[in-house]
Amino acid sequence: MASAGKHGSVLVVEDEDDIRAAIAEILESEGYDVTVASNGREAMEELSDVRYVPRLILLDLMMPEMNGHELLARRQAIPRLRNVPVMVLTAVTTDVPPGANGLLRKPFSVEELLEAVRSMMPIAA
Repeated sequence: MASAGKHGSVLVVEDEDDIRAAIAEILESEGYDVTVASNGREAMEELSDVRYVPRLILLDLMMPEMNGHELLARRQAIPRLRNVPVMVLTAVTTDVPPGANGLLRKPFSVEELLEAVRSMMPIAA
């Protein structure tokens, strides 16, 4: 686990390798510390480390092994993670699912991604 970047840590949970890598690269170039997972099961493994509490979770809904809906439900059962905001990344719905704080429709631009992240975790002055 890397140390926190100047803007804090983001967990990116996305099953598409290219999308996951692109999001991580964009956020890292903006000063965020990024941890990645390719599905909900991997994300829960990262989140099981009691020392790791990201400032934001970017979460795809449609994934193998454990989808985004399942991860949202399991996150609610962990007190230290309940208040971590979750931005859902999806092409499937326009409704913010229960347990999430926002939704970013795929495909999205770099600026839309950065705006969404900034809205969920404002940079401290």
